[in-house]
Amino acid sequence: MAITHAQGYAVHKPSKDDYKFELTKYELEPLTSDRITVAVECCGVCGSDTHTITGGWGPFETKFVVSGHEVVGKVVEVGDKVTEFKVGDRVGVGAQVSSCKECKACKNDNETYCMGHITHGYNTHWAEGDEHQGGYSTYIRAQEGFVFKIPEALSSNDAASMLCGGLTVFSPLVRNGAGPGKKVGIVGLGGLGHYGVLFGAALGAEVTVFSRSDAKKEDALRLGAKRFVATQNKGFEKDLQQEFDVIISTASASSLPLDELLSTLKIEKKFIMVGMPEDGLKITPQTLSGNAAALASSHLGNSREMRQMLELAAEKGLKPMIEVIPMKDVAQAHKKIQDSSVRYRTVLTQDIEQQ
Repeated sequence: MAITHAQGYAVHKPSKDDYKFELTKYELEPLTSDRITVAVECCGVCGSDTHTITGGWGPFETKFVVSGHEVVGKVVEVGDKVTEFKVGDRVGVGAQVSSCKECKACKNDNETYCMGHITHGYNTHWAEGDEHQGGYSTYIRAQEGFVFKIPEALSSNDAASMLCGGLTVFSPLVRNGAGPGKKVGIVGLGGLGHYGVLFGAALGAEVTVFSRSDAKKEDALRLGAKRFVATQNKGFEKDLQQEFDVIISTASASSLPLDELLSTLKIEKKFIMVGMPEDGLKITPQTLSGNAAALASSHLGNSREMRQMLELAAEKGLKPMIEVIPMKDVAQAHKKIQDSSVRYRTVLTQDIEQQ
C-alpha cells in the first residue's frame, strides 16, 4: 500500500522561550520517479533545528515545521527510476534532499551550492511547490542522489548526527587539505566542534581546540586533539602566530576573539565559519591584512564527501559523543542545546507508530 501521510513532532508557532511540539499528521509530497521514501529509525538534533523553530533564522516558510535533518532509517518505497536502492536498505538522509541537477554547481560535484532549486531538510518546498518536512517523524522523502547507504560497521545512532553535524565540518576539512603534516584549529567544542576533532584527527592532521575555558579540555584530548587552548586567557595567541593551515569555527556566539584567532593562521590561509551566529560578526580588512588571512564559510558537503566521511568513520571505528532519547522528548533536547549542556549531540529514536 502506498504511503501518503506521515506523523511528526511539529512546531506550529516559533518561540524562543517555550518549545511546543505537537504530534501532527500531514500529507507527504508525491513519490516521483527519482524519490525514495524512508521510514525513520532515528534522527539527530542539530543546532540549526533550534535556530529554525525559535524563529532565530526568520519566519517559517511552511505552515508548521517538523524539523530534523539527520535521518537514518529503512527504504520502504522507491520511484520507478531509482537504481541504487531497494526496499529494506538502511540509509541516511541529511540536510539537503534535492537539487536542480542542471546548473554549473550541480554538474561540477557541488550540488550543495546548487544555483537552481534546493530542497533543504525541512521548512522548505520542492520546486513544484510541495512542502517538505523533516525527520522528527515517521517518514521522509528525498531524491535518490541525497540518500546514502550506511556502512554495516556504523550503528544507526552513531551515523545519524554525522549526516549534517559531521559533514558540515568534514567538507571544509578535506577541501582545505587536512591530513598528515597539517595543523588544524577547531574553535568551539560542541556538536560540530567535536566532529571537527574526530574527523580532523582521523584524516591525520594535528588538531588544536580553542574553547573559552578549560571545562572541555579532557573531552577534546580524548576525541583526538593534540592541544587545547582556553581563549579566556589573555595572550593565548602569542605562541601560536602563523601556526595553522586552516581554522574551522563551529561557535555560534558573535563574541569570538577574532583578531587573536586570525593571527594564528599561516599566510593566506582560511578561517572558515560553519557556526552561524544569529547576530553576525564585526570585522575590518585591517584584521585580515597582517597575514593575508581569508574569512570564509562552508555549506554542508557534496555527495562524494558524504560517502567518504561515512566510509572513514566505519574504517576508523569513530564514536561520536551522543545522548540517545525517545523522540517524544525532543523539547528536552532543544533545551539542552540552548543552555549548552548537551555532550555533544542528541539522537532521537522512533516512538511514533509507523503505519
